[in-house]
Amino acid sequence: MAPGRKGRIIRRTITIALAVALSLAMEISGFLATPADERPEVSYTTLHALVPLVFAACAGVAWHIGPARTPARLMIAFVVTWIPQSFYYVIGGWQWVWPVLRGVDLAWAVVAGILVLVYPKGRLSGRFDLWIAGIAIVSFVVNLLVVVLFAGPDVNPCGCAPNGYQLAEAPLLFAVTDIAYRIIGVGLALVIAGRLLVRWVRASVPARTVAFLMPVALFAWATTLAAQAVAYAVSPASATTAASAPDTVATDTAMVLGTFSLIAIASIPVSFDAGVSHARNMRARVADLMRITREGADRGLWAESLARTLRDASVRVFWWDETRGRYADAAGDPISDEDLGSRAGHSILPVASPLGAPIALIRHDRVLTDNMRLLDGVSSALRLSVDNGRLRSEIERTLEQVRQSRQRIVEAGVEARRRIERDLHDGAQQHLVSLGMQLRLSANAAKAIGDADLAADLERTIVTLNQALRELRELAHGIHPSLLSSGGLALAVPELAGRCPVPVEVEVQGEGRLPELIESTAYFVIAESLANVAKHSWATRAWVRAHVVDGDLVLEVRDNGVGGASIDAGTGMLGIGDRIDAVGGTLSVESPAGAGTTLTVRIPLGEAKWAAAEWGL
Repeated sequence: MAPGRKGRIIRRTITIALAVALSLAMEISGFLATPADERPEVSYTTLHALVPLVFAACAGVAWHIGPARTPARLMIAFVVTWIPQSFYYVIGGWQWVWPVLRGVDLAWAVVAGILVLVYPKGRLSGRFDLWIAGIAIVSFVVNLLVVVLFAGPDVNPCGCAPNGYQLAEAPLLFAVTDIAYRIIGVGLALVIAGRLLVRWVRASVPARTVAFLMPVALFAWATTLAAQAVAYAVSPASATTAASAPDTVATDTAMVLGTFSLIAIASIPVSFDAGVSHARNMRARVADLMRITREGADRGLWAESLARTLRDASVRVFWWDETRGRYADAAGDPISDEDLGSRAGHSILPVASPLGAPIALIRHDRVLTDNMRLLDGVSSALRLSVDNGRLRSEIERTLEQVRQSRQRIVEAGVEARRRIERDLHDGAQQHLVSLGMQLRLSANAAKAIGDADLAADLERTIVTLNQALRELRELAHGIHPSLLSSGGLALAVPELAGRCPVPVEVEVQGEGRLPELIESTAYFVIAESLANVAKHSWATRAWVRAHVVDGDLVLEVRDNGVGGASIDAGTGMLGIGDRIDAVGGTLSVESPAGAGTTLTVRIPLGEAKWAAAEWGL
């Protein structure tokens, strides 16, 4: 953990602990100082004490997950200003203290209201929020001044000491200000709650997701607050200070209203944290979006996945068309002025590459602009998807180029072999045959004149020449067999198998010819495989089969040898694998120890390119 972050956590923990200690000290000392016959029920006092504890706990959560530090600070301020009425029995005798506390004992309501206003951004935004907060703060300041300067001793619940700041006795001014302050507070709370509730009901799905539970919690508190304010205005003596969560409850109705009010107040910070956490979970769903689109998803699928992630059915994605220099949707329809403009309830999110090149425009519900981290995640996911798609296309194009290059190299090698074989057959081989015929004529002439020694030398030369001619023919055959050129696999493979020292059973299907590249590749794969059988397998029999299945040429070379072969063992297998890869084929080897070896090759022929129908299938 970074030292700076560790220090912040320690400071925040100390702040929360001090605020909780102050709140509990006021609650416990006030309860003990209250006369026994005036004490509220222990269960109600406990519930009253739990409210600031809930705010303190939620402050810690808000500091960790909140969009700003203001909400957590407001929650701590609520804990400090949550002053129980019973606490006046502790400080009632201090004439310079109780008037100030009496003036601020409803500050928690102002703090709670501002906390609702900053939800979910963590700051005040818009003229409405500023006006509401301004009216609440001005009302609080006016009430504080009136209480401090004009409140009489009768306002002190214990009546223990006069107001040390009192300038004059003005009970009517105090009463009017007190009632007006409470009515204004209730009115503001109802306005905020009603506005949030109406907006939540009329809002789109994303707006409801962001608003979450806050309107319900605030409306419940405002309703009970209004009922308590009416009771206070009608009978202040019996209701005491019910609007500030009183400690003494005169009737069962007041008890129910007070209890319900405490629960509603405590639900405000819980709703705040739940809403912020829900918004963070929405950002976590961007990971699912990236998983879906990590390989460059189809543009239509991308828009559908984005709509599900944001829970916004109105989402539209317009992609930049480089050739036409405009934005268009997945169907190719260009973006209209109506889509590009700031339509009511919608905003446009531009997405560009790190170099500034345009990628796309995302039209979304305007309320999502409150969650910029979510939109930043969406932008990153889209850029990653586009980059992955581009890289995937480039890799596939590069692989295709490599495959075509390898195929051209193989074709060039085959053509070079065929040309060398033809040159040897038509050039050097023909000269040697002519030389042999001339030597035979000379040998016969030497015998005719009776020169036996010369005739014997010529016969030995003819034998050596014939041996050289056979070796040359075998060399030419190894470079490129003439039977393969003239008769295809059907003639070349049986001849090749006949030269193998291990008996080979051959089955070549079909009468027609395949393209020269396929035939030469298949021939040399079979030749190399039979060479491996003769050298390494210790087999007594082998089988070669060539046939076409579903547009693929399938070669199978099998023996009954010792097995244990693998693709990675030896250069022979590697050479076979390289040849097969060059024509887009596959190679598999089954070679259990002691059970022989089966080599299977599949070479795609293609529908029109290779004309596999010529094989009669």
